[in-house]
Amino acid sequence: MKKILTVVGARPQFIKASALSHALATEVELNEILVHTGQHYDENMSAVFFDELGIPKPAYHLGISGGRHGEMTAEMIKQLEQVFLKESPDLVLVYGDTNSTLAAALAAAKLHIPIAHVEAGLRSFNKRMPEELNRILTDHCASLLFTPTDVASQNLLHEGFEQNQITQVGDVMLDVALLSKERAQQQVSTQLLNTLDLQHKDYFLTTIHRQENTDDVNRLKAIFEGLSLIAQSKKVVLPLHPRTKARLAQFALNQLLDDLLVIPPLSYLEMVALECHASLIITDSGGVQKEAFFHQVPCLTLRDETEWVELVEAEWNTLLKPSHAQEIYEVAMIKQGSQGKPISPYGQGQASQLIVQGIKTLFA
Repeated sequence: MKKILTVVGARPQFIKASALSHALATEVELNEILVHTGQHYDENMSAVFFDELGIPKPAYHLGISGGRHGEMTAEMIKQLEQVFLKESPDLVLVYGDTNSTLAAALAAAKLHIPIAHVEAGLRSFNKRMPEELNRILTDHCASLLFTPTDVASQNLLHEGFEQNQITQVGDVMLDVALLSKERAQQQVSTQLLNTLDLQHKDYFLTTIHRQENTDDVNRLKAIFEGLSLIAQSKKVVLPLHPRTKARLAQFALNQLLDDLLVIPPLSYLEMVALECHASLIITDSGGVQKEAFFHQVPCLTLRDETEWVELVEAEWNTLLKPSHAQEIYEVAMIKQGSQGKPISPYGQGQASQLIVQGIKTLFA
């Protein structure tokens, strides 16, 4: 039996792992061991995802959160190395572009353990983003590169990777979305909408958390002034991320929350329910951009660039640098309820099965 050690640490990784861990569990010759670094420690951003999505309980919880990027990543490398030495896995599996992902890739590479990177090949071409550095370095450590789209595959080929290193599988988040949408509608939607006094397609949903926005007082102010303008004519629902909450307080911008419907971070099914019924999603999250598309809801992304360029090209997603509150307001009001072109860039919801087959081929 081959031992696969999966490292996760943040909300998007929990979502992706829910599909792939289920697929791995059906393979008698593969044994998955889950390690949670602790990068997301809030209950609604961590433990509830494991319960709600049926993810196996982590065999290790490292409890590493907070601190600067270097400090966090270094501590993760230190502790993950000890886990890898103890478990001697045949493969380390990582997702996406977080500090947890990079730390696991570096620790495994230095111990000569093969690495599989799910969501390989994504590029924003902005190396000021910590996520961009994490994903590039992880790709260059990995033995198996599982890409979600043709654009991601082409990015890797342009960087000099060999075709036989790359397997285009589609997006595991689509797998989860297809499995969870009906469940969210049945179990969560009505009660949640009633609790928050929301009507179908009569509100905007927003999530803001990226460092490039939260740590820049001018960008953060423009975003929340823009949201406040929108809230004069449309309900704006904001599940408030801990980092964003802290920065708003630090920069004395808390008053900009007054007109918004501020709620705690949501579980996955709760988030899906609110996404499905929103008339527009405003975000700086990579994962939420895709979730909006999965549920056929227009998205306004407040960033300088996005990895998911195919959604911008198909007009499901509008990319806007958050410099001016009035511009954010005007674009949001125009885009609400709009529809993009019919595209299917993320596969057919079978990415998890294709990844499992790729892993089995490595061991053949």
